Amino acid sequence: MDRYSTTTNYIMIWEEVYMSKNTKCLIDLLALAIIYFRFFYGKWKIDGKDKLIINTTMYIYISFVLYFTLMPVIVSIPSIFNHRYVVMNMNLLEDYFAGRGDTVRQILLNIIMMVPFGFLLPIIKKRNLWFCILWTFLFSLGIEILQPLFVRSGDITDLVTNTIGGILGYVVYSLFKPIIERIIFLFHQ
Repeated sequence: MDRYSTTTNYIMIWEEVYMSKNTKCLIDLLALAIIYFRFFYGKWKIDGKDKLIINTTMYIYISFVLYFTLMPVIVSIPSIFNHRYVVMNMNLLEDYFAGRGDTVRQILLNIIMMVPFGFLLPIIKKRNLWFCILWTFLFSLGIEILQPLFVRSGDITDLVTNTIGGILGYVVYSLFKPIIERIIFLFHQ
């Protein structure tokens, strides 16, 4: 056994014995907070209170999505290559039709999880529905591709339901657009 493997094994044992999942995730959240204050807060603050609030809201939202879908990341890095990569399930609604697990709940939670993304994105970028669909799809695809690296499984159903959630968020944004623009205008002053 080479030195790297031995070190990796010690890290994995220490990690399992001494760190709970929440502690591991806390390290990631701390890293996200440092990134926010180091790279984004000052820039968004200069752009105005409205930009600071909406961009910070999106940043916090994305942090929560990462918490529920990928974390812990930092403490998992040493073990990423020590397990078998689980290929993404490419059968749409397979678990639902097979009666496995609580699939209806998972489908609804995946839709709900991406509604804020579809709602906030057009406020930040001032783009149309197709832009929102594309970025929701890409955000979800990134999560689904990365999940197997952190001993989770990617699923085509999640990709589709997340994208539907982004579309619903955009629809909600569109319905309330005049009110949202008025609120943003008030914060901008």
